[in-house]
Amino acid sequence: MGPHPAVAAIRLAVRRVLHDILNDHQTSRVHPGLQFSGARPDRPAERLPSPLVLVACSGGADSMALASALAFEAPKLGIRAGGVTVDHGLQPGSDLRADEVALRLRGLGLDPVESVAVTVGREGGPEAAARDARYAALDAAAERHGAAAVLLGHTRDDQAETVLLGLARGSGIRSLSGMAAVSGAGGRYRRPFLHLDRQTARKACMVQSLPVWDDPHNADPAYTRSRLRHEGLPALEKALGKGVVEALARTAQLSRDDADALDAWARQAEASVRDAAGLLECAKLYALPPAVRRRILRRAAIEAGAPAGALFARHIEEVDRLITGWRGQGAINLPGRVVAQRQGGRLVIRQG
Repeated sequence: MGPHPAVAAIRLAVRRVLHDILNDHQTSRVHPGLQFSGARPDRPAERLPSPLVLVACSGGADSMALASALAFEAPKLGIRAGGVTVDHGLQPGSDLRADEVALRLRGLGLDPVESVAVTVGREGGPEAAARDARYAALDAAAERHGAAAVLLGHTRDDQAETVLLGLARGSGIRSLSGMAAVSGAGGRYRRPFLHLDRQTARKACMVQSLPVWDDPHNADPAYTRSRLRHEGLPALEKALGKGVVEALARTAQLSRDDADALDAWARQAEASVRDAAGLLECAKLYALPPAVRRRILRRAAIEAGAPAGALFARHIEEVDRLITGWRGQGAINLPGRVVAQRQGGRLVIRQG
């Protein structure tokens, strides 16, 4: 008799991602001189070291299910598996809870395992600040251990919430595309569960008798995502019927495909709208479709020093009006002390 369907589902999702990681690892770590070194078919290639994959685990049902699946699947593929839990220090006893999670990860057979304490700032609000601190800690842990990838336990439900949050902010198509299955520098972060619902992960923990911790912040109405999870999405499902989460997740994938295509178009078009000195020519920008033009403007602002996370659609719309609604208006101030202004038919974006 095979494993419970929920357990089988999480293991299959992780197995697929591990195969991708293994293929990427083997491609990137091929001996640099092998094809030119006179290697022969009868001379075996140098054996590559086993890649290390870490799981980011809070102790909640999603990440514990992910950790259990990684611990089961990784040895079968010759992959080393470890874990990291981040102590945000936002609740009393969070350090002890992080130590408990680390102990559970070791009990699953993961190695190395570490608990990392971080200091959460205030910039961007409590949720954004905690997220920034968490990813910085995970990046550092991956570098420290030489990990090929870090697995994250985001589910289809998380994806649906992300799409709705982007919609509420009036964000563009890139924000509506939600979380990518592969993201981060060099594809470091992988999200195996984006096509699985939260209930599947919880069921997998229950049938495996895995203890889980439910973060009280996830039920605290002070947090926007918590209100959306417990009030917004249930209200939508009541009004529109079941299937809202699946539809939103599907919207994310379709939006991502469109956004990727537009980004590629913008990269190709950018060279054609710059003069010999590298300045953006307003007349040539005007001739481009708005979605392509605004992507070029956003890239130019970021390259000039504007922080991507603080650069919103309204900023780009103001810069765009220097192209499409020019009436002699002055410079536009952007985050990061970046200034955009029109000068002699050219758009100049620089540090102010």
